[in-house]
Amino acid sequence: MTLTRVEFEAILNDVSKQIQGDIAWQEDEDHSPRVEFRAEVSSDAGWPLFVIGTYNPLLPAVSFAIILQTEGRIYALDLGKDHHNPQCHRIGEKHKHRWSETYRDKEAYVPDDITADASEPVIIWEQFCSEAKITHQGKMIKPQTTGSLFYE
Repeated sequence: MTLTRVEFEAILNDVSKQIQGDIAWQEDEDHSPRVEFRAEVSSDAGWPLFVIGTYNPLLPAVSFAIILQTEGRIYALDLGKDHHNPQCHRIGEKHKHRWSETYRDKEAYVPDDITADASEPVIIWEQFCSEAKITHQGKMIKPQTTGSLFYE
């Protein structure tokens, strides 16, 4: 059964969502300049959620996404990547995806609550968590990156 807009809003507005512990970025399994993480999200309602994040310092580009295990990505923030909506219009390099029954996670809009630059993933994480009503009981460790396409 598909997630309804009402169910999505209940998940997003659930202020009991939290992540325990520090978040450390890991090297991309494809050995690209990108780093990534995955963090489990708990809540009083027991939503089966986790958050994934990616950061590429060479572009720079950063993405954070809330994943509902039964549906996939239901909410996301992207910086440094252009997006093309289903209605054939382009959205800027800073955009958010919100679940809808019509387009699932494919439609995006330009947010005004994210003020940090794509080169500041820790600040963006704090802004994302605040807006998505996720309490992070820990810290995000600044990503360690090579800064080069070529490894020495």
